[in-house]
Amino acid sequence: MFRRTSGWLGILFALSACEAAPASDPTPATSARPTVAASASASPVASVGDDARLDFAREGKPVAALTLKAILARIPAEEWTQVDPYYAKKKRFRAVPLAPLLRLAFGDDPKLVESDFVLEALDGYRVPLPGSRVFEPGAYVAIADLDVPGWEPIGPQRANPGPFYLVWKNDDQQSLETHPRPWQLASISIAPFESMFPHTMPRGEPEGSSAMLGFRLFRQQCVACHAINREGGNVGPELNVPQSIVEYRPEAQIKAYIKDPLTFRYGRMPAHPHLTEADLANLLGYFRAMSHQKHDPSTAAGR
Repeated sequence: MFRRTSGWLGILFALSACEAAPASDPTPATSARPTVAASASASPVASVGDDARLDFAREGKPVAALTLKAILARIPAEEWTQVDPYYAKKKRFRAVPLAPLLRLAFGDDPKLVESDFVLEALDGYRVPLPGSRVFEPGAYVAIADLDVPGWEPIGPQRANPGPFYLVWKNDDQQSLETHPRPWQLASISIAPFESMFPHTMPRGEPEGSSAMLGFRLFRQQCVACHAINREGGNVGPELNVPQSIVEYRPEAQIKAYIKDPLTFRYGRMPAHPHLTEADLANLLGYFRAMSHQKHDPSTAAGR
């Protein structure tokens, strides 16, 4: 359901009068970025060339800001070809492996692999990933498109994925559901999910309940693009405040939209045919639970 990976909860894109501004595009949203209509020009990028910068933080505190020049001075770039699911064809990239890049920024701590990471793009796409995922062999940050000078635009929205684009080298890493690909990557942070998105968790719900099962789905597939209580991605719309999606849309319509949004309108959210009726019911259970646990930091006292 998210852009980079795309989120299915772009529900509000089609179901509300308000539309989120375009952003960087997974893990419902899904780890795939939502698509948008083609635009006349590519999305802007912060900087190009050796001065392009990637920021790193731990628990909200900056720890490093590495330029492309500084990265290449310490980590040799590699060149390889792999089918890219966004381009739907083979692409040749120049890329640096992610694991040594993380160690360069955060230090050579063996416990890094046990940490929770959040990768954020320029457009507000934020995808949480466990250390076990980001340290997988095959995780790379592409720094150049070797097929097209200055990067081939990506997706129907014709976005420029540079200067940093998370890609995966191995054949078993090509699913956007399990291996998100944030483009226009701007920062990588270490932060436990519970501290990064504390108000997305359904308090008081028993383990194994529909609300808790739906929360796990939201955490895996939606939070990269969508927020609950103003916490999460901002590629897609906020789903709980000031009103929950279940407070103003029929539940059958919400489930149908999540499943196949293009039957409602053309927009940014991808279809989710893999979600079962039980999955959809659990997501609705989560939304219902959160509709009674609102927290809006933009109001004086929250809700």
